[in-house]
Amino acid sequence: MGTNKAYKWLLIAMLSGAFFFHQADRALFGLLTIPIQEELKLTDVQIGWINTTLSWTLAAMTVVAGFLGDRFSRKWIITLSLIAWSLMTVCMGFIGGFVGALFFRSIATGVGESFYAPSAYALIAVHHKETRSVALSIHQAALYIGLMVSGLIVAWMLGFLGTWRNVFIAFGVAGCALGLSFIWLLKDAKERGTGNGERKLTQSPNPPIPQSSNCSILQSLRAYFCNPSALCATAGFVAIVFVNNAYLFWAPKFAAEKFAIGVGEAGKGVMLWHHLFAFGAILLGGVVTDRLVGRFPRFRLGFQILALLCGAPMLLGIGLAPSFTTLLVAASAYGIFRGFFEVNTHASLFDVVPPAYRSTAVGLLNMIAFFFGGLSGVAMGALSHRWGVRGFEFGFGVMAGTYVIGALLMTFSFFFTFNRNRVIESPTTH
Repeated sequence: MGTNKAYKWLLIAMLSGAFFFHQADRALFGLLTIPIQEELKLTDVQIGWINTTLSWTLAAMTVVAGFLGDRFSRKWIITLSLIAWSLMTVCMGFIGGFVGALFFRSIATGVGESFYAPSAYALIAVHHKETRSVALSIHQAALYIGLMVSGLIVAWMLGFLGTWRNVFIAFGVAGCALGLSFIWLLKDAKERGTGNGERKLTQSPNPPIPQSSNCSILQSLRAYFCNPSALCATAGFVAIVFVNNAYLFWAPKFAAEKFAIGVGEAGKGVMLWHHLFAFGAILLGGVVTDRLVGRFPRFRLGFQILALLCGAPMLLGIGLAPSFTTLLVAASAYGIFRGFFEVNTHASLFDVVPPAYRSTAVGLLNMIAFFFGGLSGVAMGALSHRWGVRGFEFGFGVMAGTYVIGALLMTFSFFFTFNRNRVIESPTTH
């Protein structure tokens, strides 16, 4: 059993590495938007469509990934996903115009990335029960490390490698190397009932189809769509994705144009400070939640609602900031509340969805969030195309309103449905 205990943290380390590339790769396009636009002659509307098409591709494919993750080897789904999106990142270094960018950045990369999250989060949930928020917070922290250092890495790579094309190629090659290592290092896990209500973990490189494979697609859909608490959790996540997409793709350009500074300085500022504070909030939030949720089962949900309500005025502050320094202060505070929410995103879903349906539930959560959240990319592009910096400012106001709506819908679950839908699990034993 000691091996199980050690491996569950090794698993977090491996998946955190994969998630680092998942998010750093996604940040590349936003950081390199200006040189890409200049060389390929792309408009803001076209850039917006590349962003939105990526989100819609993730939305369409992640639900398929969820169904497969509850029925087949999660090890191989995660491994092949990482290799696939990394290869498509390499291909971005050879595109010739809008069509190539749309296909390789939005469609091909999106298909590869979509298969990662459902299997990864479900695999983490199998290994971590009483340590779930901490495990998910460490994994989520890799997202922020990727986004935090991506600006610094891109600035260094541009100086060392010369062009944005070489940056994509280098990132893709590194991701492929990590994916190949997973063939030997990553293991599947499945839960087996012991007859007394407890569940034990077993590991093997190539296990049979998990027990949850006996569940029909209809049962999986019912476990999610007939679960009002799961739908309210989804509403909050939609708000988060809607804002995150717009910030990731457009904040560097907004800051550069509004304050007449270089794209490198703007990118490093808005990415580093925002994600640094989010990173700290993620780690703190995971520890606090795991300590309190046992005594107060609705603590996790209430913590997320508060994070959305406090984050809304910070988004207004970003849009209306009179100086670059003020913008960075607002972006840092927005990062804190974003981190407090995101550390609990999947744990909140798992609080109300039974284990056999969790990979499917993550797929459905991502499908809905990426479909509606993806609209912010093209919306911000259209606002910028028509009104320039003023359009960006108005867009951040809309994002603040989105946070408030998400908080209100999650509040309904807090007061009326959570206790009815809550799933109680036996603790993990080692």
